[in-house]
Amino acid sequence: MSSLKGPLLMVAAMAGFAVEDALVKDLATRLPPGEIALWLGAGGALAFWLALLRKGERFLDPRAVRGAALLRNVTEMIAAMCMILGVALAPLSTVSSILQAMPLAVTLAAALFLGEKVGWRRWTAILVGFGGVLLILRPGTQGFDALALIPLAAVLFLTTRDIATRRVDPAVSSLQLSAWGFFAVVPGGILLLVLRGESLLLPSALDATLLTLNVAIGMGAYVMLVLSTRVGNIAATTPFRYSRLVFAMLMGVLIFGERPDLWTIAGSAVIVAAGLYTLLREIRLSRRPVATPETATLP
Repeated sequence: MSSLKGPLLMVAAMAGFAVEDALVKDLATRLPPGEIALWLGAGGALAFWLALLRKGERFLDPRAVRGAALLRNVTEMIAAMCMILGVALAPLSTVSSILQAMPLAVTLAAALFLGEKVGWRRWTAILVGFGGVLLILRPGTQGFDALALIPLAAVLFLTTRDIATRRVDPAVSSLQLSAWGFFAVVPGGILLLVLRGESLLLPSALDATLLTLNVAIGMGAYVMLVLSTRVGNIAATTPFRYSRLVFAMLMGVLIFGERPDLWTIAGSAVIVAAGLYTLLREIRLSRRPVATPETATLP
């Protein structure tokens, strides 16, 4: 049973993130996306600030807001804006499908900017995976939906964030990075309100409860994600990250009445297959665990 702890925790974490996305989509029918970002950013920052206090670490550490850390915070802000806006406006199944390309994008960026060695097999898998993204987007056809470019932009900025994270001063802790990452979402929410010409609305008691619950679910999912990498075998646990796509598609169909077309399903399958191949190939070549950054992300 102990061998199942890691995978079960990973699946639970992915279910939590999918529920978080679904709540954002529901709330966006009544509240501006920028206001939702404000709530989530402030709630997450408060939670990690309290965690910093408990561990005796500083939030106002200059090293957490300069150089690579500053780049990480800025890209976290923009990525969160794109994520929340994408979830609010585009089909949940489409958003989640495109986000599955992120591990491939990180591998590509690490090869280009960090000098990590990537063999021809993984290069092929990356190209195939992005071919899956093109199947979902279908640019130049009647099936093209410009809103699908929003989660694609999120993948770009999340990838930049992860590359920047590898260059952050090691003296900056994961808790500090997480706290600043969430705090950066607050000005992102304000910017989103300004760009869309929207104003803050007073949420109903139900919506305020859902917003608070969403923060709690996000934090809980993050904790389970970290635990899954610590109590389980990474090689056996990490592939279950893709269960988030299954949960997202189910919620999209059952809650929001979405009907993913054959192109979206096929593209998703191609992305997941390419991602799994890249992951397993990396494990085989390196003979070491695949690192999972212990820093929280939105949503």
